[in-house]
Amino acid sequence: MQLHEFLTPADQVAQRTGPGNRIVLSSRVRLARNVSGFAFPGWAKKADRQRACDLLCEAVGRQPEMQGAFTASLDSLSAMDKQILVERHLISREHAAKGAGSALLLSRDESLCVMVNEEDHLRMQALLPGFQLPEVWRAIDRLDTGLEQSLEYVFSRELGYLTACPTNVGTGIRVSAMLHLPALVLDEQITQIIQAVNKLGLAVRGLYGEGTEALGNVFQVSNQMTLGESEAEIVERLSKVVAQVIEHEDNARARLLEKESKVVFNHIGRAYGILANAHSVSSKEAINLLSLLRLGIDLGTLPGTPRALVDELSILTQPAHLQANHSDKLTAEQRDIRRADMLRHALRDVRRPIVPPPPAPPLDKPPAP
Repeated sequence: MQLHEFLTPADQVAQRTGPGNRIVLSSRVRLARNVSGFAFPGWAKKADRQRACDLLCEAVGRQPEMQGAFTASLDSLSAMDKQILVERHLISREHAAKGAGSALLLSRDESLCVMVNEEDHLRMQALLPGFQLPEVWRAIDRLDTGLEQSLEYVFSRELGYLTACPTNVGTGIRVSAMLHLPALVLDEQITQIIQAVNKLGLAVRGLYGEGTEALGNVFQVSNQMTLGESEAEIVERLSKVVAQVIEHEDNARARLLEKESKVVFNHIGRAYGILANAHSVSSKEAINLLSLLRLGIDLGTLPGTPRALVDELSILTQPAHLQANHSDKLTAEQRDIRRADMLRHALRDVRRPIVPPPPAPPLDKPPAP
């Protein structure tokens, strides 16, 4: 089966919802594991990497959660297929650069993904929409427990699970939430929030993880330490911090509407104007402007416009997804033109933003008897 036949269409992906997904786009837990008897992927010879890959793919494929999964060697996927998987946050950019001796297994519902021979023998992740960190932890823990019945992990009684990178030693866990924080950016509080989160021992990264910028006002908050705390403690600690960031974003939205409403509506109106009328739009510009449109929907300036429309466009306007819809190879300039055509067509029935009426003042309480 080809990847495009397996992947859920973008319009259906955009319909997926979860708790708090107005601000928390997705929750993810990733585990790094290595198996005894094989050198770590970065040190292994090609034949050994392939032997480990075959063993691990078979073991993962036997798990109940992975029945009917899409399985492929990285050298069998095209560069565009790999980039589409990166754009959907299903594999890392580092894994996309791999070839023979590395593989991918993706569950039928796309909530579980296993990267074989990335930096470690196994990089397993669970991904769900909205604020569902305990749920994704339970999902990946079940898969990990099942695999441990047939695989001997490299484990130290003193250090825990051993990994290629020392920062993953211990639990081998990375817990992260992807947050849409446009109000904190517009209110110029985002730097302060990032610094506060960093002081708590957590990392804040961009849209595609480490070393990437926060396109579309999207930030990933994740743990940095994997040693000295249990998995459950890390999940709980990150959940509390994410809840606080959500509260700060909500407060920033309320403050902007109260004190800087014209500034906010100007940003949203300009974003709509460009997206609905431009004839050339870069991918970076599109994702940043669509972020403002999403904020406009949340604030009631685009009544009747479903958030799923913006979420779908955020997927389809990315370079590989855009190229996948065209048989001819597009240059960057041609992609910008086709992207603008797509946006104008998709937004043709979306009415221009309005200024919503202010909330009604609370009614006076009746006098006490």
